[in-house]
Amino acid sequence: MKFKVFAVGDKIEKFYLEAIKEYEKRLSRYCDIKLIHIKKEEQLQSKLRSNSFVIAVSTTEQPISSEDLASKIDNWALTGSSDVSIVIGGNDFPHHDIVTLSQMEMDVGLKTTILFEQVYRAYRIINNHPYHK
Repeated sequence: MKFKVFAVGDKIEKFYLEAIKEYEKRLSRYCDIKLIHIKKEEQLQSKLRSNSFVIAVSTTEQPISSEDLASKIDNWALTGSSDVSIVIGGNDFPHHDIVTLSQMEMDVGLKTTILFEQVYRAYRIINNHPYHK
């Protein structure tokens, strides 16, 4: 699967970017995942591909568990949605599904780091691999 994670908002701190890089490296054995930082929400629509399965990251819906996220990712792959765009921080854009990692408000960098970590955990669950080394 190919994931594009669009983080909409101001600056992402260096320590978050380092953590995200580490998860990109770990995820490379399972999928292709790339972070795209966008400062203004108006730029988002031009970046989303028309054939992409778009996921909105929300803070208003009921949060899902790691196992539920793994199930969603596995289902997206089985239904042919191999080009997935995940949007963090955007408000008004068309999407196919919503994922809530937490109902707490947090910095876009932290939310993005948590998303990468949870996608990694989901792939470990899907492949029956232990999470901790």
